[in-house]
Amino acid sequence: QVQLVESGGGLVQPGGSLRLSCAASGSIFGFNAMGWYRQAPGKERELVATITSTGNTNYADSVKGRFTGSRDNAKNTVYLQMNSLKPEDTAVYYCNAGAVVHGRWLPDDRYWGQGTQVTVSS
Repeated sequence: QVQLVESGGGLVQPGGSLRLSCAASGSIFGFNAMGWYRQAPGKERELVATITSTGNTNYADSVKGRFTGSRDNAKNTVYLQMNSLKPEDTAVYYCNAGAVVHGRWLPDDRYWGQGTQVTVSS
């Protein structure tokens, strides 16, 4: 079974950038899509971005224009480039494998990473 490991989180000032990585222990080529979620303290986990196997991306309105998702199938890794970070982006970020079917994201709960903390603060 494929395991997912996120990295790249940390403390950054408002307006700064971070690039998160999600490395899979096996091939992600077979996954229709990968997703990035985040969960802030006291809030529900929310979907931030999805990246299909063909590179199509979709974003939550709150991050559109600031975050960019990508994937490198050869490295079995997906990325989330986060620019112009805001304090409200502070959360634990998770990657997930799933599928986009008829434009709808379907997560596969068998495949979650452990999360990486992103803190945006001055």
